[in-house]
Amino acid sequence: MMNNRSREHTLADFQRVALVLPGARAPWLAQARSAALERFAHSGFPTIRDEEWKYTSVAAIEKHAFLALPGGGGNAAAAAALVQNLALNDGSGHLLVFHNGRHAPALSAPGRLPAGVTLGSLADALEQMPDALAPYLGDNERQTVFGALNTAFMADGAYLHLPRGTVMEQPVHLLFITTASGAAIAPRNLIVAEAGAQATVIEHYAGPDGVVYFTNVVTQIFAAENAAIEHYKLQQEAAQAFHVAGIHVAQGRGSRLASHSITLGAALARNDITTAFNAPGCEATLNGLYLVGGQQHVDNHTRIDHLQPNGTSHEYYRGVLDGRSRAVFNGKVIVHPGAQKTNASQVNHNLLLSRDAEIDTKPQLEIHADDVQCTHGATIGQIDDEQLFYLRSRGVEEAMARGLLIHAFAHDVIERIRVAALRSRIEQILLTRLPQGDRIKELT
Repeated sequence: MMNNRSREHTLADFQRVALVLPGARAPWLAQARSAALERFAHSGFPTIRDEEWKYTSVAAIEKHAFLALPGGGGNAAAAAALVQNLALNDGSGHLLVFHNGRHAPALSAPGRLPAGVTLGSLADALEQMPDALAPYLGDNERQTVFGALNTAFMADGAYLHLPRGTVMEQPVHLLFITTASGAAIAPRNLIVAEAGAQATVIEHYAGPDGVVYFTNVVTQIFAAENAAIEHYKLQQEAAQAFHVAGIHVAQGRGSRLASHSITLGAALARNDITTAFNAPGCEATLNGLYLVGGQQHVDNHTRIDHLQPNGTSHEYYRGVLDGRSRAVFNGKVIVHPGAQKTNASQVNHNLLLSRDAEIDTKPQLEIHADDVQCTHGATIGQIDDEQLFYLRSRGVEEAMARGLLIHAFAHDVIERIRVAALRSRIEQILLTRLPQGDRIKELT
């Protein structure tokens, strides 16, 4: 019954905003929105009877009956204060701010861009050159039903186009802040890197505590021959917020992807990250860290498709769970027929700090080629008693010893972050959550 009511609410909400969504006059986009909405109308929100959602209930999202805000708006002063606290760059990078789902030029500082680079609002691009985006935004093959909803409701997001051979020296920081209670925000980010282009992009989501909202975001990355994209996703939404995200990558010959997903906030968070090796010689590294407590729920689903030979992928996810929190990790590595000389590894390690915390982990390998090197595995455990005893026997008090061990466990992922300002920010957040964090900071 809930699914039917929430489905009707969502369909009615689309009718309310359809005519004011960006690109509404582009026939291909109207058709894409219609097809996406039809998919949702047929299936409704996923339930735990769906295999891909069996450990993650989205009933709380349905219950809140969020409403789309196609025009953005909201408390500008609150947004400005958040930007001041959350911005990572020192003025030398490229900051693009989105407030309540819409680009906020007054809060942004895009900086000086290399010749030919486009960095701006997707809404503006959809109004000014919609047909140029059709080949990319029409690629929805790997979307979940939430991705379909994003296609229907997308109102804005970042558009980054890198011409052939372009190297962006400074990172692009895409900061999404939501201050509107009851809002459903549907950002769509599009990154197109032509042959040989290189860039570092940080997606960052946050909101003030106490505000209940729903972020449903999709990011698409197209990396052409020998392109290199380093992508970071930092999710530190409000504790009462909901966050569902899809990051989908298409890789050309010899391209390189480094994906880092850091999940810290939201009552419920789901990340679907996929990449497809569409030509030989691709490389992908997927790193992830989730730190959750209380009754938080985080779900990470990843998929790497080795479609062509000589591909290399490494996946490394770690989770720290406290309180009554719950996490899900489902990682698929699929080596398709003909993808010879594939080298793939996948591992998921989890540290449970409470007897009430729970993790469901399922690393998967599907191999349909015979000349490959593939490994996968997972571990779930509590703080090692022998390590704790070792520190205690050397005069370290118990709270401090536990904090040091948790820090070492999480830091193994944090140290892989190459953007110094972002690495420092996440390190500081970790320390504030640890027993004796201030003292540990002095030692590290």
